[in-house]
Amino acid sequence: MKAQVQTIGIAGAGAWGTALANAAASAGNDVVLWMRSSEHAATLAATRSNERFLPGVKLHDRIRPTAALDDLGSARAVLLVTPAQTTREMSAALAAVLPAGSPLVLCAKGIERGSGAFLCDVVEEVRPGSPVAVLSGPSFADDVARGLPTAVTLACRDAALAEDLATTLSGPTLRVYHRGDVRGVEIGGAAKNVLAIACGAVAGKGLGESAKAALIARGFAELLRFARAYGGTPETLMGLSGLGDLVLTCSSAHSRNFAFGQRLGQGMSVAEAAGGKLVEGAATASALVTLARAKSIDMPIAEAVEQVLSGAWTLDQAVDALMNRPIKSEH
Repeated sequence: MKAQVQTIGIAGAGAWGTALANAAASAGNDVVLWMRSSEHAATLAATRSNERFLPGVKLHDRIRPTAALDDLGSARAVLLVTPAQTTREMSAALAAVLPAGSPLVLCAKGIERGSGAFLCDVVEEVRPGSPVAVLSGPSFADDVARGLPTAVTLACRDAALAEDLATTLSGPTLRVYHRGDVRGVEIGGAAKNVLAIACGAVAGKGLGESAKAALIARGFAELLRFARAYGGTPETLMGLSGLGDLVLTCSSAHSRNFAFGQRLGQGMSVAEAAGGKLVEGAATASALVTLARAKSIDMPIAEAVEQVLSGAWTLDQAVDALMNRPIKSEH
């Protein structure tokens, strides 16, 4: 049963932040939607539409756009929906305005470059003692914003808080499951973006549906190995935030990571394929492979993606390397 009306803060008004704001408002919450630009906030308030990032989708009446970070201070919880590589910067900024016990829910998917830190660890370093959760799963912003049925997972080490937040955010068309395996959920979200680039490249090169299916299956095996080594549970990875998200992201050009890989497969350079837009999987690939090597985890698909992105291999060389690996037992 829903509790009384609460205020949910959303930090980041891109497509995903706007979609989550609509979903949280549809679930019966008041929503404060923060963005850096005061001009953008004024436009959203006047037009009730975020045409820059989510054209054609109207903002729910309970959403209040703002460019004042202080306005998030009274929120029951804040969803951080800015790019993964800004997590440290944004966590520090929010620490100055949020009460110590206010939960921060991470909605970006990635691993911090340079430090190789998981995003939850970054937040806990910046806001020690404050609760942190992760929201992840098979979800496209446009689907969620338009009220199409979607299910995701929210993980928090505090089981009661995880259940409370999942209940608060669940609405007519967004179902939020909860669990305690924070590490497993964030690994699923970060690693699948790298694997989606590989699947997109297979599609772009016209290598066939059989190759794509094999890549998804073997990529999932890599994801499981990595998660086990870093404290995630197989059960988590077999759920929405692992297998579910992997299948969606590796199967549709609506995924920015898949589309980026597809353009690579069609012969574009890394810069051309990105088109000036952020591709989280490309930003995460090097950190993921570095962490895998540190624990001698076999991740040949992720390695191939990293080699292609770094310019060390062509796509043809990556395919040859994967196809000519030693024959071995599947498990």
